[in-house]
Amino acid sequence: MATLREIRRRIGSVRNTSQITRAMEMVAASKMRRAQQHVVATRPYADRIRAMVGDLAAAGIEDESMFPLLEQRPIRRSEIILITSDKGLAGALNTNVIRAALRFMTNERPEGVDNVDMVAVGRKGRDFYTRFGKRLTADFPQNGEQPTMESIRPIVQIAIDDFVSERVDAVYVAYTEFINTLRQAPRIRQVLPIVTPEASGEVTDYIFEPNAAAVLQALLPRFVEIQIYQALLESIASEHSSRMVAMRNATDNARDLVRELTLTYNKARQSQITREVSEIAAGAAALSS
Repeated sequence: MATLREIRRRIGSVRNTSQITRAMEMVAASKMRRAQQHVVATRPYADRIRAMVGDLAAAGIEDESMFPLLEQRPIRRSEIILITSDKGLAGALNTNVIRAALRFMTNERPEGVDNVDMVAVGRKGRDFYTRFGKRLTADFPQNGEQPTMESIRPIVQIAIDDFVSERVDAVYVAYTEFINTLRQAPRIRQVLPIVTPEASGEVTDYIFEPNAAAVLQALLPRFVEIQIYQALLESIASEHSSRMVAMRNATDNARDLVRELTLTYNKARQSQITREVSEIAAGAAALSS
């Protein structure tokens, strides 16, 4: 049985841990609110550019061979951009998206696992696939709390170059979608070749300058860019939300453990006092006799 000193030390250690997890929860909550605002702010832009691509494609573009990002071809080799976090202590966030990417590679890719290249964004995904023995085409850090379009362009350029050069025949992005504070879901989205969205139907007449084909040619790389950027923002918001919930659970568990240890300490202390009183009484009785 643990001594009173050992129990006191453990209570102090658990209390210190609960203070740390509580502070981490508050930091994650603050970062999550900012990240959530960024996600909500970019969603209308992503939806609008998707609608514009659909409207332009429906405007009568006949020769699709001049748009290499739209080229559909048999998939012999594919590429997955895996977005994870740089840090841990975020619950099952990274595990879930990595498992989703593994299932996608093993169950849904007819070309086989050996013909799937990986681009890792975030250290957790990079470390896992390095241990997994999977060759990485490239790896990037998560680009901080507030990534910019400029910071993700190397990722976008690798995806576009690999597809246009026919090194790969399809590019996917694996990320965690932010649904709400308590719910985040792993997603796999095809980025290339671009699947032309349906026309929005809101506008029936356009005036293009210089022409619809030139506008679409300039817009398609931006469309790929915004899809990857949106996926990165969703993953960052999901990371902070998952970490906030994980740290809250850790704090609650630490407090419960402190209560249990305090109860154990009080029982042990009471037992010790009772034993000491009994020994004193026995000694007094022996002297009086």
